[in-house]
Amino acid sequence: MIGINRFKSWLLIAVLAGLFVAVGAWIGGSQGALIALGLSLVFNFVMYWSSDRIAIAATRSKPVSEAEAPQLYAMVRELAAEARVPMPRIYVSEMAQPNAFATGRNPEHAAVSVTQGILQILDERELRAVLAHELSHVLNRDILVSSIAAAIGSAFTYLAYMAFFFGGDDDESPLGGLGFILIWLVAPIAAALIQMAVSRSREYQADESGAMLSHDPDALASALLKLEETSKRVPAQVNPAQAHLFIVNPLRGGGVATLFSTHPPTGDRILRLQELAQRIR
Repeated sequence: MIGINRFKSWLLIAVLAGLFVAVGAWIGGSQGALIALGLSLVFNFVMYWSSDRIAIAATRSKPVSEAEAPQLYAMVRELAAEARVPMPRIYVSEMAQPNAFATGRNPEHAAVSVTQGILQILDERELRAVLAHELSHVLNRDILVSSIAAAIGSAFTYLAYMAFFFGGDDDESPLGGLGFILIWLVAPIAAALIQMAVSRSREYQADESGAMLSHDPDALASALLKLEETSKRVPAQVNPAQAHLFIVNPLRGGGVATLFSTHPPTGDRILRLQELAQRIR
């Protein structure tokens, strides 16, 4: 299952990148394709090197020492040794909503942040399972994959603006005025849908690999249920661009908004974990 999720994620990334270059070519012919490719590379470079600093600042996370959080350090150190990854930097966010996230461009430059809210509602087993989930994101290099998807998705917005304001003068473009308006409206939506699909696939994978790392899928299922129920009552002020980082979606919405959810339904995640628990017993 982990291999299937990884394949799906990279397939979606390839589709997203291909769509981006194709839209560039559609807007401006060969020159447009080159501009689109250049934009994609620039956005990916920035996100690759800066995603951890952006996420830490956006969530108001502060570094904590081992003296301040000995239990947290002990759990992360044990799980990192089990996963054979370097000890990540540890942060605590001021957020009251119970949540957690991992960030960083690779295992050597990773950080794990937990919120004040999550420290208050989870027991030791559940918190350990959540930390295993986050370390699995690091181990699976999900941060890199998500950063690429987010970068290309953001670049689509700029490409759409270019199509609207400058595309009409390009003799190579087969689009008329109506076509440019459609690209301006539809392309970013299509990119967002693919980006969200990438994020959901990575969450399923981190659930499974995190449960295997902690050897306790039941604890992760229990933690997700608590986080889902509490997050509905405790709002979070989070930039939507950072929502995909968290273990549960910090933003709430229903109806059409679920199409753009960065996370799969929590009930589905819990069911998969319960089935995994049955298999490994």
